[in-house]
Amino acid sequence: MTPALRARLVSIGYPLMTLVLGLLVGAIAVIIVGGNPIVVYKQLADGAGLQWLLQWVPGNPFGVTVKDAKIGETNVTSTLVNVTPAILAGLAVGFAFRCGMFNIGAGGQLVMGAIASFVVAHFVGGGIVGMVLASIAGVLAGFLYGAVPGALRAYRGAHEVITTIMLNFVAIQIGRYLVGIGGPLQKKNSGTPFSEKLDPSVRWPHFWGEFETNQVHLGLLLALIAVVVYWVVLERTTLGYEVRSVGYNPEAARYGGVSVPRAVVLAMAIAGAFAGLAGSGETLGHYYQLQENTLSGVLVTLGFTGIAVALLGRNHPVGIVLAAFLFAGLDSGARQLSGEIPAELARALATIIQGAVILFVGGEGLLHWIFRARGPKKERTVHPTMPEAAPTPGADL
Repeated sequence: MTPALRARLVSIGYPLMTLVLGLLVGAIAVIIVGGNPIVVYKQLADGAGLQWLLQWVPGNPFGVTVKDAKIGETNVTSTLVNVTPAILAGLAVGFAFRCGMFNIGAGGQLVMGAIASFVVAHFVGGGIVGMVLASIAGVLAGFLYGAVPGALRAYRGAHEVITTIMLNFVAIQIGRYLVGIGGPLQKKNSGTPFSEKLDPSVRWPHFWGEFETNQVHLGLLLALIAVVVYWVVLERTTLGYEVRSVGYNPEAARYGGVSVPRAVVLAMAIAGAFAGLAGSGETLGHYYQLQENTLSGVLVTLGFTGIAVALLGRNHPVGIVLAAFLFAGLDSGARQLSGEIPAELARALATIIQGAVILFVGGEGLLHWIFRARGPKKERTVHPTMPEAAPTPGADL
């Protein structure tokens, strides 16, 4: 086996292994409460839309009824709605990773994008102009909100993990102020912390789905375009080369003429732009309004989902898309669990699996060590008159 083929197999094998371990942890949790993991995971698959897919198998060997197919269609729609922000949040975390930074603030950047999109759409008005301006505003808000921790890291040495976590809370409090009781954007004559709903003319176009807040919208197409942009910027531009160089070795990049502070700020800003686009989608394509519980809960949680997506996808664009579909399917399927396990575990099962995946991906170095330690040992021959060459970084991967 050639080293290149071995490296490729390893790059695929370790994410699959971490996924299996994550599912195993979920199965153990199900067993502890007296459930059957096989039944639960089947319900998860059906809740993600498996029934809708099985109906297209020639001859319908699985006996999918019209009713099952209809339910499956709704579940597939839900999965696609969930995967849109998951892809963009994964890109936001992955782009920063490629520059050697841990972007914990994708949730806050996403919230700021959602707020900016709503404010522009609300005050500019409906129509294509309002929709475009609102979308741009969301991306720009995320860009600027991501640039802040990047600048603090580049010029003041503040660790981005701390600053992005703090900025998440800042974004949450801004949202609570705007739509909380008595806030400037709260719906008038209402006792709920919600804003007005946006005019239909300013909302993103929808392509599939019956329910107003569960329709596949323009954001899915934009997310896939963003995946291409992510790859092009990183792999085919000078900026991408600089970002990757800083991620590999900042000192070597600086010695090679790369402006490390500039690369750090731009990497975090571009990461924020991906998250801001996700926020625009949640406002213009999903909820159509700002809700206090959504801003402080669902949208911020999407940022942490992005961490799992980027880690499992190994920051590769294709891997991020596949991981996003996995976690979106788990989230959609977990909402359909019933009967086999307690409702509290049903709601948390997807989160448990997601957290376990992050844990095992974080411990991937331990897995590498275990397999190297258990693997066959080869004797190395060193030329008696020549010093032993230093190992090439990553050569044993």
